[in-house]
Amino acid sequence: MANDELKFYGKIPEPALRRLPWYLAYVKLLKGKGDTVVSSTQIAKEINVDPSQVAKDLSFVNISGKTRVGYEIDALVDILENFLGFTSQHKALLFGVGRLGAALMRDSGLNSYGVEIVAGFDIRSDITGTKIDGIPVYPMALLPEKQKEYGATIGIITVPVEKAQEVTDYIVENGIKALWNFTPFRIRVPEQIVVQNTSIYAHLAVMFNRMNENSAD
Repeated sequence: MANDELKFYGKIPEPALRRLPWYLAYVKLLKGKGDTVVSSTQIAKEINVDPSQVAKDLSFVNISGKTRVGYEIDALVDILENFLGFTSQHKALLFGVGRLGAALMRDSGLNSYGVEIVAGFDIRSDITGTKIDGIPVYPMALLPEKQKEYGATIGIITVPVEKAQEVTDYIVENGIKALWNFTPFRIRVPEQIVVQNTSIYAHLAVMFNRMNENSAD
């Protein structure tokens, strides 16, 4: 078992926590179609997990289905969104307004999941002073001033890998409590800082490896 599969957040193990947004996305689709109930078997078939696993995962969020009926979709959506923190807005600052950073700033869908990017920061003079979909981009030197203004809790890191640790240290010094790291560099932070690493390159490596394995069969 991988180390990350041993982590628990409150009473819920991380693998279960990672599956819950998939369940939520599916039941929201059903809600949009006018469905009112859903069974663990339906969810399991769509997400490709065992029905008993779905029932176990949902038991962590204090909702139980009715025998031979299933879960009430409205209640399930509300409970999952609250449990996952998607109903509360968290202000975020983005560091490194390159192609990936700019794309995230343009992604209005993040607001639906509780993340509001309120400003971007960069060292390039051609991008600072501009706006991306109405979101201002500031020079890095203005972070202390702007953090006092915005009071953001999340820092999104999309800088070049060689700058990742330097930028991380600067962000933490200015009161950011959680970091969403899109670089392949494993940043070092104080114990109380929450870090979520989302390496696109690592996921590509896994995909390519599996493609090669399939080709060899």
